[in-house]
Amino acid sequence: MTVSMPMSARGAVILVAALCMAQAVVAQSRAPSPSAKGLISASGGEAPALSVVDWLQRMHAASRQRSYAGTFVVSAAGGNLSSARIWHVCEGDLQLERVEVLSGPPRSTFRRNDHVMTFLPETKIVKSEKRENLELFPNLLGAPDSAIGNYYGARVVGKDRVAGFDADVVQLEPRDGLRFGYRVWSERRSGLVVKLQTLDGDNRVIEQSAFSELQLDAPVKAQVLAQMMSSTAGYKVEKSELQRTTPVKEGWSLRTPIAGFNPVSCYKRAMGGAAGGGQGHTMQWIFSDGLATVSLFVEPYDAQRQPREVLLALGATYTLTRRLTDKDGDWWLTAVGEVPPQTLDAFAQSLVRAR
Repeated sequence: MTVSMPMSARGAVILVAALCMAQAVVAQSRAPSPSAKGLISASGGEAPALSVVDWLQRMHAASRQRSYAGTFVVSAAGGNLSSARIWHVCEGDLQLERVEVLSGPPRSTFRRNDHVMTFLPETKIVKSEKRENLELFPNLLGAPDSAIGNYYGARVVGKDRVAGFDADVVQLEPRDGLRFGYRVWSERRSGLVVKLQTLDGDNRVIEQSAFSELQLDAPVKAQVLAQMMSSTAGYKVEKSELQRTTPVKEGWSLRTPIAGFNPVSCYKRAMGGAAGGGQGHTMQWIFSDGLATVSLFVEPYDAQRQPREVLLALGATYTLTRRLTDKDGDWWLTAVGEVPPQTLDAFAQSLVRAR
């Protein structure tokens, strides 16, 4: 069964899937085609002629090298609306970021490189964890692999203005049905992504995020953000203990690789209330094709905690749960990713015990 998840469930999905803290989503039922009213043709030649790898590298560099402050507006099908204020500063190899949720339960999240701390004022709890895979868009680790051109194409479809900035509108088109397409508004001077739409196979917008207000090269002070991040007086700090591992060590493998999706990292974490030993942890195996990410969470099956298999939908993010049975016992798989459901099913079908 497929379940559409309400906006209030989004925080739980992000927590479970360890998704990017600053990701904001606007879901729509339909959207105009790239040539619709409001998009100006790019035939004037103002946008650079770049390959998909060049475009992604430009966006990737801008997201990590520019300081900015802005407001991200979030909406979803059904009329839900939320927003967040983001401060991002770069000083050499140091990146600091603050995300303040402006609607719903109060929450402030800080990031210092791969260290993430989330403050929950209502419960006076701070969640602290390390995240190597931050899932910024585009989700590139180092230089983009030239093979990404085998799975996506890129073309400039127009020009537009977002939050007062001129932007090139670039269509990233998938070459198969295992991934979604994207329409990206890239700020003309820096390449920073200022608006992003995720498109299904019929070119309909299923998810959108955009800045409603943005200040590039904002005077954000790294020292100030660092001090705010370290101010935990009155809060209980809960550390998420992640241990690097490999699928082989955990006894798992893919029978057949999923085209374009390369393994990024693998961790294990203790299960709440579980006894010690090999059965007391959850494995998270992360894959990426450079734009989309899939996480496979595997843990021992518990009939009281995991009563049924479902497919959950939240904009472009799908969550599939499935019971796996082999000679070693029963396992519970939770597959999460901003990919079509058939891609998660392909991962689930290919996942096997390796020992």
